[in-house]
Amino acid sequence: MATVFKLAKAQKEGTDPLSSGAHKEKSSEERKTKRNKQRVLAISSRGINYRQRHLLNDLGALSPHFKKDAKLDQKSQFSILNELAELNNCNNCIFFEVRRKQDLYLWASKTPNGPSIKFHVQNIHTMDELKMTGNCLKGSRPIISFDKTFDTQPHFSLIKQIFGVPRGARRAKPFIDHVISFSIADDRIWFRNYQVVEKDPTEFDKKQKDITLVEIGPRFVLNVIRIFEGSFNGATIFANPEFITPTQIRRNIRAEKAARYQSRVQSKEELRRKLSASDLPFDPMETS
Repeated sequence: MATVFKLAKAQKEGTDPLSSGAHKEKSSEERKTKRNKQRVLAISSRGINYRQRHLLNDLGALSPHFKKDAKLDQKSQFSILNELAELNNCNNCIFFEVRRKQDLYLWASKTPNGPSIKFHVQNIHTMDELKMTGNCLKGSRPIISFDKTFDTQPHFSLIKQIFGVPRGARRAKPFIDHVISFSIADDRIWFRNYQVVEKDPTEFDKKQKDITLVEIGPRFVLNVIRIFEGSFNGATIFANPEFITPTQIRRNIRAEKAARYQSRVQSKEELRRKLSASDLPFDPMETS
C-alpha cells in the first residue's frame, strides 16, 4: 500500500518514476541513433600498379574507419559495390578504377542511395616515396580542412563524410595530431596531409606554445569528372566540360609527333624535287 501511495503522489506532482525511467531509456536510444557511424569500404579493380596500391594503403592507414576488400573483377556495372558495402556494414565506398594499367579514377560514393563523385587522380606521391619528416600516430583522428570554395559547392560535403573519422570508429585513437587539407587550385582538388607539432614555450614567451605543421604525405590531385545522383549510377548532376581524358591527351601528343615527322618528310621531298628540276650550268671542272 505504501508503494501505491508513493506512486500516486508522484503522479500528482508530475514526477512519475516509471515515466522518468522510460524517458531515460528513450533518451539513450536516441543517443544511439544519433551516433556518427561512418564506415568506408576501400576497394580497387584489377590491373592496379604498385604506386596506386601504395596510395590505397596510405589512405587506409590515415583513416582507421576504412575497410578493405578483395579486388573487383567487374569492368562495368559498378552497382555491385553497393552490395559489397552492405555486406561489410559500410555506408560509404571508395573505389579505385584502373584503366589501361596506368590511368587511375577514384569513385567516392554514399551507398546505397548516392550521391557519387568520379575523379581523375593525378600526380600521385606516396608516403614511402616522399620520405617526409612528419610522423603521426596510426589511427589518430584528423582535422579536415577545406578551401572556402567548397562552401559554394555543397556536393563536395561527401568528401567530409568519407575522410572525417567519427569519434567512435574502430581502431581510432581519442586524440587529433594531423590535418588533412583539401584546397582548390587550377580547377582541381589538391590533397595534403600535415602533422601538428607542438613545441615547448620559449624563454621569452612561456605562456603560448608554438604550433607548426609538418607534411607527412601522401600527395595527389583530384580532377572532378562527373557527379551522379545515385551510387555509381543515376542522373548526372554535374559534368566537367573542361575535362579531357588521358587517352585523348596521349592521342593528341602522338598526332603532334606524327605531324612534325610528316612535315620533315615533305620538306625533304620538296628539296629533292627542286634539285632534280633545276637546270644547272655545265661545270668544266667536273670530272666525268
